[in-house]
Amino acid sequence: MMTATTERRTQRAAEVAARRPAAKRARRRESTFGFLMIGLAVVFVAVFTLVPILASLGLSFTSWDVISSPEWVGLDNYVRLFTDGPVLASFGVTIGLALAIVVLQISLGLLLAVLANNRKRNTTRVFFRTAFYLPLLASTAAVSIFMGYIFDTKFGLINYYLNEIGLPGAHWLNDPFWAKVTIVMVVVWQQVGFTFVLFVAALLAVPVDVQEAASIDGAGPWRTLFQIKIPLISPTILFATVIAMINAMQLFDQPFIMTKGGPGTATTTATISMYQAGFQNLQFGFASAIAILLLVIIGIITAVQFIAARKLVFYQ
Repeated sequence: MMTATTERRTQRAAEVAARRPAAKRARRRESTFGFLMIGLAVVFVAVFTLVPILASLGLSFTSWDVISSPEWVGLDNYVRLFTDGPVLASFGVTIGLALAIVVLQISLGLLLAVLANNRKRNTTRVFFRTAFYLPLLASTAAVSIFMGYIFDTKFGLINYYLNEIGLPGAHWLNDPFWAKVTIVMVVVWQQVGFTFVLFVAALLAVPVDVQEAASIDGAGPWRTLFQIKIPLISPTILFATVIAMINAMQLFDQPFIMTKGGPGTATTTATISMYQAGFQNLQFGFASAIAILLLVIIGIITAVQFIAARKLVFYQ
């Protein structure tokens, strides 16, 4: 009896020992594949992000017009940048537009997601997700050209229908205030689908038992929304806010195509100033300095958002 038991144990140990090298080889293959994927991602980021940033940083200390060789000028471009009133004003315009866009995009996306999530039929939610996401798939340049016609003061559809109901039309693209409002509306209309889809998915992931427990405790729909659902989806709100702010700070297509940065400099953003310095005036060193300052500002804003998130974001 003892001999048979010992033999079985010996045989089992031999089988385990035989399987161990195969398991090690499988883990090694998985690790190699994982490192390969990470390596490709690192190479992609390095080539298309880090290299351009470092190149711009280097150019920001030079004077370069593409035709001649770059000439080292030290901090001259940055001194000029911080004493150039119109360029500094463009950063103010950028921050103002970005704040308006992000607030409206996040709040409107959340509102639409809550309304769509309350629909009992899944086909209705799918319809709303598709309808609100479609503008995001359209070319920004095409949308900007189309909206330029829609908001045209003389021949635009907006003023036409306002006049039809007895209301005066506005100088949507020719007045400094209304030009900013128009840009914000167009950007929010096209981008809100991104936050809407994120928030719908996040709301669907809220545990049903938590909502049922809140209902049993007497919480109504509004209390459940603000005290249960929104805290639980706060990580998604943070992600959407960070991405929306980064995109809004790089705003270029809509103001450039619809208003050319005007009237005056009312909608001239930092990226438009960068374009004018680099591609119109052939001052690529100065344009690079603008780009580096914009990168630093975006980094600071993103860092502030993550610091604030420590107290405002709830992680399960």
